[in-house]
Amino acid sequence: MAHGCGWRLSKWVVPSFACFFQNPFLTSIRAFSTELHLEQLQIPKSKPCLPGLEQSKDADLVSNLLLQHHNPFHAMESSLQLHGISLSPHLVHQTLVRLRNVSKIAFAFFCWAKNHHPLYRHDAHAYHLIIDIISKVHQFDVAWQLIVEMDQLNVKPNSTTFRILIRRLVSAGLTRQALRALDDMECFLETHADNDDFCYLLDTLCKYGYVKVATETFNKRKGIFEPDVKIYTVLIYGWCKINRPEMGERFFREMVSSGIEPNVVTYNVLLNGICRKSSLHPDHRFERTIRAADKLLDEMLQRGIDPDVTSYSIVLHVCSRAHKPDLLLDKLKMMKSKGICPSVATYTSVVKCLCSCGRIEDAEQLVNEMSCNGISPSAATYNCFFKEYRGRRNADNALKLYKKMKEESPHLPSTHTYNILLGMFVKLSRMEVVKEIWDDLKASGAGPDLDSYTLLIHALCEKQKWKDACQFFVDMIEKGLLPQKVTFETLYRGLIQSGKLRTWRRLKRKLEEESITFSSEFQNYHLQPYRR
Repeated sequence: MAHGCGWRLSKWVVPSFACFFQNPFLTSIRAFSTELHLEQLQIPKSKPCLPGLEQSKDADLVSNLLLQHHNPFHAMESSLQLHGISLSPHLVHQTLVRLRNVSKIAFAFFCWAKNHHPLYRHDAHAYHLIIDIISKVHQFDVAWQLIVEMDQLNVKPNSTTFRILIRRLVSAGLTRQALRALDDMECFLETHADNDDFCYLLDTLCKYGYVKVATETFNKRKGIFEPDVKIYTVLIYGWCKINRPEMGERFFREMVSSGIEPNVVTYNVLLNGICRKSSLHPDHRFERTIRAADKLLDEMLQRGIDPDVTSYSIVLHVCSRAHKPDLLLDKLKMMKSKGICPSVATYTSVVKCLCSCGRIEDAEQLVNEMSCNGISPSAATYNCFFKEYRGRRNADNALKLYKKMKEESPHLPSTHTYNILLGMFVKLSRMEVVKEIWDDLKASGAGPDLDSYTLLIHALCEKQKWKDACQFFVDMIEKGLLPQKVTFETLYRGLIQSGKLRTWRRLKRKLEEESITFSSEFQNYHLQPYRR
């Protein structure tokens, strides 16, 4: 079917090793974002729906076995130890979810399950998971091969298949290829992309900062895809995200003049844009932002649209950024007096402000209030405390809270939580605690991810613990994670300056072995080895 449309596997130019590294930017180790997340703004999410982490003892067993015993230089050697395991779609899904940050082992398991169990067939969810995992490390030729394979095996690709690919292409900066992927959908789906697919593409472009590309695409294709409130809301969000609220307002006016009525989500996106990155110091700038927000809230009421919990949360977040805890608490009371129940995001914003202002006890009382009101604190809520403890170098309270989290909600710590703690304790040279947290992170199924390895390697380099830094670096390469360019350069420079030329040569030789075996291990797929 795909070939009948004249589709062909595009030949991608293999970049140099330096280009293969990701940008020196830690996505998960950032400070609390000054914007509300997409799901809190209730606009279409730019992350496709994939199977999530569920409890499964068998998946825990298989994933741990692979992580501990898989020899990266011999494809699925540990598959001998998997002999006799009965595969099911759920087991494969949950194993891939647990291996999502170790692309090479995940792909080896996927291939082994496909080739060694005649009674088992991968379903669409398994293909979606592995396409997402493999695309995350920029192996897009393989992703396309898997889509063709789905089509050939009658596991029909669908919109989700292409949304996964589009998201990863855009995140890698390959916007033209993402647009081409949208056009190629019809070759596999036997139908043209619809408005929801187009909206998803624009939303993904906006989320990753390619707002001008999204606007240009919208203008070129609005004769094909009928603009609606969702599409305009996405574009307004995109311009506000890059701190161009005036362009967001322009699209808002264009939408209204076209006869498309805004809804509460549209107003919340515009409100968030006005409040998002405005400078709040000195006080007259803060007051100007609050006045602009109040004006927009009044306009909502005039249109018969009642502000919701997200609307008020955005205004509360402005007070939080301005470090005005008393005003923030007053506005929270006012919000509750109007019968609007704060969400976990609302409470987290207030907790963050109280923590950053040193009012830890007040923040703790607010968390207790959340629990009494039936709202469970999220990992982001607890991270506010951990960041404050990290700033104060208060290891005892950080450990006490971490142990409390593990006892009461063992599933709650996120990868970001673990990364905050890892960075804190490695700087305090508490390596025994670092090992404990690292083991917990591996056991949790949440990681370690690229940020975890990067943070730890950089911290170990600062401490001149070269042996440990090299060990973690080789470990991440073997698991199929792409190191950042700055990580490679930091390790190289540190080893050379410390006179450890022999160590560097051994590391280089190890990586060269991996580079060769990485491509030879999966001969049926166009996997590209790491290049330097």
